Amino acid sequence: MMQKVQRFGSAMFVPVLLFAFSGIVVGLATLFKNPQLMGSLAEIDSLWYQFWYVIEEGGWTVFNQMPLLFAIGIPIALAKQAQARACLEALTVYLTFNYFINALLTVWGDSFGVDMNAEVGGVSGLTEIAGIKTLDTNIIGAILVSSIVVYVHNRYFDKKLSDFLGIFQGSSYIVILCFFIMLPIALLVSFIWPIVQDGIASLQDFLTASGALGVWLYTFLERILIPTGLHHFIYSPFTLGPAVVEGGIVKYWFEHIGEYAASTQSLKELFPQGGFGLLGNSKIFGIPGIALAIYMTAKPEKKKVIAGLLIPITLTSVIAGITEPIEFTFLFISPLLFVIHSLLAASMATLMYSFGVVGNMGGGLIELVTGNWIPLFSSHTMTYIIQLIIGLSFTAIYFFVFRYLILKFDIATPGREKDQKKEVKFYTKKDYRAKKQTEKEAAPAKEEDQVVLCLRALGGKSNIIDVTNCATRLRVSVTDETKVEPDYAFREFGAHGIVRNGKALQVIIGLSVPQFRERLEHLLEQEK
Repeated sequence: MMQKVQRFGSAMFVPVLLFAFSGIVVGLATLFKNPQLMGSLAEIDSLWYQFWYVIEEGGWTVFNQMPLLFAIGIPIALAKQAQARACLEALTVYLTFNYFINALLTVWGDSFGVDMNAEVGGVSGLTEIAGIKTLDTNIIGAILVSSIVVYVHNRYFDKKLSDFLGIFQGSSYIVILCFFIMLPIALLVSFIWPIVQDGIASLQDFLTASGALGVWLYTFLERILIPTGLHHFIYSPFTLGPAVVEGGIVKYWFEHIGEYAASTQSLKELFPQGGFGLLGNSKIFGIPGIALAIYMTAKPEKKKVIAGLLIPITLTSVIAGITEPIEFTFLFISPLLFVIHSLLAASMATLMYSFGVVGNMGGGLIELVTGNWIPLFSSHTMTYIIQLIIGLSFTAIYFFVFRYLILKFDIATPGREKDQKKEVKFYTKKDYRAKKQTEKEAAPAKEEDQVVLCLRALGGKSNIIDVTNCATRLRVSVTDETKVEPDYAFREFGAHGIVRNGKALQVIIGLSVPQFRERLEHLLEQEK
């Protein structure tokens, strides 16, 4: 079950990878259209404004079409074969599902408590998907339908039909089966979802009213569940779904950022739900404190090597918001440190929220600056000064707390390893090559060599059931976990670490993991 849940979590992350660039485009366009910053250049009739309006509309593509992207994206990670065909099947069936709902509500809308004559959006509970007026199930409906399609695809895609029915094999057969499955599903959704929407509205009121406690619990759970890969299920309904605002925090924030920029009213009063969008602060302010503590507690003769290791992965966290490389550096050496990290991250977000800091801050510094500081700093200067003060204070808190715990409990963080415990040492790719070639600076291993070494460390092709990935991790299900080599074998070819949960493994590769997975799958195909 854990293997299936982790694979599903990685599938949800496929469309999310598209959000970073789109967010930057929308943020910059909003900035350049702001007359308070650009003056007469940003007047609505100017060529400058019109140019950035066009750019902004293109940037909205991902946010406006989230359900379609999730419907298409999930088969990429979950389909066991013919992923491209599975994507086409998922799109076709998802559109069929929405046409069914449209027809059901058009005929019997009153019986379901839905007014199909109402305008889409707002409190109507309606939206448009590819021109189809339907219930606003957001990404939840897309994930449900796409998951059903993937299940049917994996089970029946290769089914052999009689020769005279050969035209209906493969993708056609999957769409035919799902066509009949979608009718009762659409009927069930038409009955249940209006009730769910009422419940979501109540949840929004509760979480908004819960204030600091809700922000603390949400942030803590998002961090502490990272080792399991289940943190996607915590933040996705808030940032991408309708848990607190329609369309998710990310979309809602960019839709209203112009209003916030034109107002001097407190951001917390304007958008209290933005307290659930502060996850990135621990990546920007907390991780540098952790890295500094690891560096300062390293043995003097190893500090130079440790600095070379910590600087790039710290910058990855601060700038891009990808924390796995450094978090997995200390997570499996001492889970206590990770728990402390989660507690501090939740406390920092809660304190910021209490002092009025809210917004769309789930990523790194790029997202924070382009989507928050630049467009809003002139009208909300004090809010961001407070954020900086609290953030830098927590950088110091992180440093002193981690330094104290590392020294107090003699935790073998990188640079403090005992020579005889090779598996505890955090090896970099350069360290491994230098050792093998006895050179001061060795060339990095070829990408093909890394994949071969990874396959070998996983116990060979015969030991691998399936392979997926999220943003930085290669997720692998194996037949026999005892055949998987020790942790240091993965670090030696450049991986940042490995998570072991029975037969479900997560190899921490980094941002290049999609390409790494493709090369590994190609190698597996070659060895068949």
